[in-house]
Amino acid sequence: MSCLCREMAGDSIELSPVCIGHLWVFRNLAPKDVKALAVNAMRKKLEKGDSLFLQGDPTDEMFLIKGGRVKLTKVLEDGTELTLDIRKAGDFVGENMFSEEGEYPVSAYCLEDTLTCGFTRDQFEQLVLDHPQVGLQIIKNLSERISRLTSRMGSLAVSNIEDRLYRVLANVAQEHGAKSARGVVIQFPLTHEDLSFLTGAHRVSITRAMKALKSGGKIIHEDKRIILPLLESA
Repeated sequence: MSCLCREMAGDSIELSPVCIGHLWVFRNLAPKDVKALAVNAMRKKLEKGDSLFLQGDPTDEMFLIKGGRVKLTKVLEDGTELTLDIRKAGDFVGENMFSEEGEYPVSAYCLEDTLTCGFTRDQFEQLVLDHPQVGLQIIKNLSERISRLTSRMGSLAVSNIEDRLYRVLANVAQEHGAKSARGVVIQFPLTHEDLSFLTGAHRVSITRAMKALKSGGKIIHEDKRIILPLLESA
């Protein structure tokens, strides 16, 4: 079945080949159930700066980012806004809808023109009633993902902070960076608070690790941009 997003996207948005039925949460579904997901999904076209949802909104929708990029942010009690993640085309946003949490814990803003493909809670509950195997497979997939995340958390606790920080920076650069003569450039600012959340480390530890990575030649930090010179040969 051809992708139903192309006509809505037009020529301005580059689409991911990933379709809603390919997401990890729907893995191992029968072809007829995958088709039902694609046919019944709701598609939205948003402009740069638009929000998919805001921190504190009811968790009523889930989205595949079919094209574009989305920034996830969180506002702390003192008013500080932190960037927690950047999601690209092919990624999943709003997975909180599968839990009993009543509100989104973060906000999601479009960094560029974006097309999403997803479901409201009511739509998805009706889909599960019509296709019971979808709900059963989701339970299995969520259980497997929890097990993998638990395992990753164990390794995160014992890893070296410099290595951990470099892996985070490398992942961001590979997904959202631009090649230059000096390496791969992360083109948006990442504060030490942002990196603290992304690595699970204290800000003071991030400051020390950044200095160590700079002195070791693994990163270049200038004009609020981070450049990873070693990624070109990676």
